[in-house]
Amino acid sequence: MGRGRLITLEGIEGAGKSTLATYLRAQLELRGVAVRLTREPGGTPLAERIRALVLERGEEPVSAEAETLLMFAARRLHVDNLIRPALERGEWILCDRYTDATRAYQGGGRGVADSLIESLATAVHPDVNPDLTLLFDLPVALGLERAAARRGAKDRIGEESVAFFERVRTRYLEVARAEPARVRCVDASQPLDAVKAAASTAVMALLS
Repeated sequence: MGRGRLITLEGIEGAGKSTLATYLRAQLELRGVAVRLTREPGGTPLAERIRALVLERGEEPVSAEAETLLMFAARRLHVDNLIRPALERGEWILCDRYTDATRAYQGGGRGVADSLIESLATAVHPDVNPDLTLLFDLPVALGLERAAARRGAKDRIGEESVAFFERVRTRYLEVARAEPARVRCVDASQPLDAVKAAASTAVMALLS
């Protein structure tokens, strides 16, 4: 059995990544592929505890650089204990966010230096990079409207300003332009069936 594939799903709040991950898993399973859904930050018990530290509001401030280091600490646990072993077993991974999210949220949104993010990425997962990244793109106002309609209290990142999310979206699109062979940009403002079809076409191409 060959090595599995790592597919990452990216986008701002309200892009519908969770719904699309579930749909894509079902489509792959229909074709006999063993698939695992996971998310970042998190994915393993200890990484989920780090997720709580990152997202929960508390009295102690968390700098942008500290937030970035926590993201990569959780990512290393995730890669070592879940992603790499699953790939080596031949399983496919659908991961809700990965390092592109750090580039977008901590780099674009918070202004953390690209050099720090890229050096951490090289150290943390030099051999585990996405085979395909689906960037579900939509206007910030629409994304935030969708996110507000489906959830309760905002977490520490979710309560950021519209300007913050505009910077995040801009960085995501920069990443997509820089790596067109890996990152497929999907218009997530379309009707859901159209978004599913575009995402499925990109994923199924990996089967060939």
